[in-house]
Amino acid sequence: MVVYGVVATRQEFSFGKTYAAYGGIFIVMAVLWGWLVDRKIPDLSEWIGAGICLVGVFVMLLKR
Repeated sequence: MVVYGVVATRQEFSFGKTYAAYGGIFIVMAVLWGWLVDRKIPDLSEWIGAGICLVGVFVMLLKR
């Protein structure tokens, strides 16, 4: 698990942006995992929330 933390600190972007981008992707992947593996169909609020997270990631990554 140490590698997980080290890889994020070695990115071109600032650590905060890298970690935020990972968080946004993690949320979307969690929704998809629940849908595909656990067979729990996400409701509209879960899709909207995941979409808001991705929009936030894109806003943060716009400015280098």
